[in-house]
Amino acid sequence: MKLMIVDDEELTRTGVISSIDWASLGITEVLQTDDGLHGLELARIHRPEIILCDVRMPRMDGITMLERLESILPDTVPIFMSGYSDKDYLKAAIKLKAVNYIEKPLNLQEIRDAVAEARELYLQKQRSRRGETLQSLETASHLALQLTVPYGANSGIIEQLSEELSLQMDAGTYFTTVIVKLNSGADLTDYHKRKIFQNFENFTQTFHTDCVCMEKHTDYTVYTVFSLDKLSNVALKSIGTFLSRQYEPYGKFVIAAGDTCCGVSRAYQSYESAVILLQRSFFFPEGSFLTTAVLSDYSPSAVSILSDVENDFSKALFARDHTAAETILENLKLCFCRNSSVMQNEVKDLYYKLFLILEDVRRQLKVVENYRGGTIAEAVENSFTFLDLHHVLEEKTGCFFQDLEHSVEENPTIYMIKEYISRNFSDVTLSVKDISAHVFLSTSYICTFFKNETGKTLNQYLTEYRMEQAKRLLLDSRYKISDISSRVGYSDGHYFGKSFKKYSGLSPSEYREKMMP
Repeated sequence: MKLMIVDDEELTRTGVISSIDWASLGITEVLQTDDGLHGLELARIHRPEIILCDVRMPRMDGITMLERLESILPDTVPIFMSGYSDKDYLKAAIKLKAVNYIEKPLNLQEIRDAVAEARELYLQKQRSRRGETLQSLETASHLALQLTVPYGANSGIIEQLSEELSLQMDAGTYFTTVIVKLNSGADLTDYHKRKIFQNFENFTQTFHTDCVCMEKHTDYTVYTVFSLDKLSNVALKSIGTFLSRQYEPYGKFVIAAGDTCCGVSRAYQSYESAVILLQRSFFFPEGSFLTTAVLSDYSPSAVSILSDVENDFSKALFARDHTAAETILENLKLCFCRNSSVMQNEVKDLYYKLFLILEDVRRQLKVVENYRGGTIAEAVENSFTFLDLHHVLEEKTGCFFQDLEHSVEENPTIYMIKEYISRNFSDVTLSVKDISAHVFLSTSYICTFFKNETGKTLNQYLTEYRMEQAKRLLLDSRYKISDISSRVGYSDGHYFGKSFKKYSGLSPSEYREKMMP
């Protein structure tokens, strides 16, 4: 907390500063100056929480200085000091809510007590203001919610809430809804959310507009911007740029701005158009700012390839034709990227089928998968955008051809064992007994058989497979090391760390630090 001393007597200032243990009073910085004019300038720059101020000074007295600062620093607590028992000054000090009035010659204990009292009063003001702010945000959030449902029975509620917040919402008010969609699990705390809204609220005021906001289903934040003048295209673009910068530190996001509508009764229509745009956002890159105008720039893509793509993809994989498979994937990318005519679920269903085809061909060609990035369902559901989903399919297809190239004709039983391990390695209870049951052989026989065929024990192969998967996951900063441990079949994180170091020569954290750029 900062304290500023304003007194035209230098000896008084230096004496007070050097004679008091300010840290014990919670004061981290003490500023000083010689009159009201300089005090005004210093306070505007440093914004002290407490001001210890002489009443009578040349050029500008303490009362005048603090009256001017009241609108800039409303919570700052003044303490007056003076050698004059002047009733007018005392009245002015009371009006400015000075916490104390200390007469000269100064008593150091009186100053300590006054500063301690001022500090407590300032903290009390801050707690009260935070409470008022939270209450105001709750009211604004309730109002924002009412603007996302059709106007009618809620008209009285909207009128009441807008009056309570001193906001004008009537037939002549223009409304624009902006929705931000975040990736599930974004590390955005309530504090950060409030901070972003406050920053955005201050920003929109530069366009002479107001805004309210609400959170919807944790991953969506709905901002309603409104004013007496229609929002210009330049202002809307600036809003998109500003919000993009606010959300960039917190992971993947897309933003959709609905049509601007005139009249509180039509505010819902702006929200509805933003929701429709957001449904199309899946086909646009993360960080996109979508408006109706942006979407109109992209004509619907031809989707004739959909009828044959599954069959063509299967044929390319069975024919071991990497170039043909890549061509099919590239055509899919061109077809769906920035597409405005195909539904998201339709594309996800298609990709789900392509993933299944890839797995089926692997099984039929007996190609063990050495790369594993989660289940098919996870790949489909966790893809924030179409490009995320497409990238996973490209990656898995590329790995298929790599594994195909390095695969050798393998005993069918060995293939079944390796394929079973590739699908179940994350199960902490996976055992040799489970594997032997899968291939209908005894535990003792399968251990000997596997060692003779591969040169490795079954447990050694399982451990190496898990460690290689751990290496891959460590290259992705989204995963915590504790999460990686359970993902590769270890319930004990400490044991996982020891096993990984024994295998790679580095601890998991050391490996991540060394390998990541």
